[in-house]
Amino acid sequence: MLNVKRIREDFPVLQRKVYGKPLVYLDNAATSQKPRQVIEALREYYESYNANVHRAVHALGMEATDRYEAARRKVSQFIGAPNPECIVFTRNTTEALNLVSYAWAQHHLGPGDEVLTTRMEHHSNLVPWQRACQERGATLKFIPHAEDGCLDLSGLDSLITERTKLVTVTHMSNVLGTINPVGLIARQAHARGAVVVVDGAQSVPHLPVNVQELDCDFLAFSAHKMLGPTGIGVLYIRPEITDQLEPFLRGGEMVREVWYDHATWNDMPYRFEAGTPNIADAIAFGAAIDYLSALGMEQVRQHEMALTSYALKRFRELEEVQVFGPGDVTVRGGVVSFHHPQVHPHDLGTFLDREGVAIRAGHHCAMPLVRSLGVVATARASFYLYNTEEEVDVLIAALQKATRYFARATERVTQAKRA
Repeated sequence: MLNVKRIREDFPVLQRKVYGKPLVYLDNAATSQKPRQVIEALREYYESYNANVHRAVHALGMEATDRYEAARRKVSQFIGAPNPECIVFTRNTTEALNLVSYAWAQHHLGPGDEVLTTRMEHHSNLVPWQRACQERGATLKFIPHAEDGCLDLSGLDSLITERTKLVTVTHMSNVLGTINPVGLIARQAHARGAVVVVDGAQSVPHLPVNVQELDCDFLAFSAHKMLGPTGIGVLYIRPEITDQLEPFLRGGEMVREVWYDHATWNDMPYRFEAGTPNIADAIAFGAAIDYLSALGMEQVRQHEMALTSYALKRFRELEEVQVFGPGDVTVRGGVVSFHHPQVHPHDLGTFLDREGVAIRAGHHCAMPLVRSLGVVATARASFYLYNTEEEVDVLIAALQKATRYFARATERVTQAKRA
């Protein structure tokens, strides 16, 4: 198991207080905190070898290039990609998914074609496909989910047809925590000749992910959710499909040769990395991957399963609170979305903040899914490798305190109306 006490020493922000109380950071599905090793990697780049990459023959430029490409190799190994050329650096998961929408879907979808996704997608894996289907005359279809928060795959054979050109699915729901059987879906999609896109924003940071085992054509994820900096993301592209993509952005590093009337494109992955890339954050992302690799992703997953199991047990003590998502932690990540019928999630989030507990409240960029749960918003606690059972206890105690507070406030209002 992870030595969480030792791990927490690497995260400066976890030592601070909020409103005079120790910070309990439970908003990891939105972004993770950063260890000193990542912060130091950023500082070292700017202090010691700040230069542009791929273009210079001087020492700083060559060192920056070496470190930047080393980060690409680390990403490739981390997700089991066949080679580093499969890895394209983007700004984030959203940009990576939009890249697929523009570079592949715009050139391969047509009237009568179908795109299949799920009803639990983040907006970033829904809105781009809405646009692509509207512009190309294709149809957007959905895999439903059951009451337990798992996908209902009973009708998958009829949903994936000869017209299905692309299947895109979240690996782990950022609302329900559901870990979807991507490999199974991908095999059926490929059997019908469809391309498979996976939103790995919530899965890659929290469990072992191997793109070849998933059998996906594209995998998108972000550094900032896995101990790395903001502003750097990844799109994995299966080598066999690269020739089917047109460049997303044009100019700078993505060209091979340019004339006044035409141009030719660079090799992978540079044809999708136009202009000066986010060098510092890519290098610091490499430091984050080193940190996670040293811990072991299987150990990270086991820790979060134990913590989530404990959290679900403690939540059952809150009689009025409804928790969404699977009860089985083997198919659930460290995300607990919940709702109190008498207290708005934003009020809960504000109250908990005063107790030093940071959670998320809202629709979590998944409005259709949250609406389907019969609520306008949820509160969400999400865990990572540095969280503890003691922090779960603080969360539950704060929720109990909040429930009592709002119950008294409601009673005062009721009495005032009667008077």
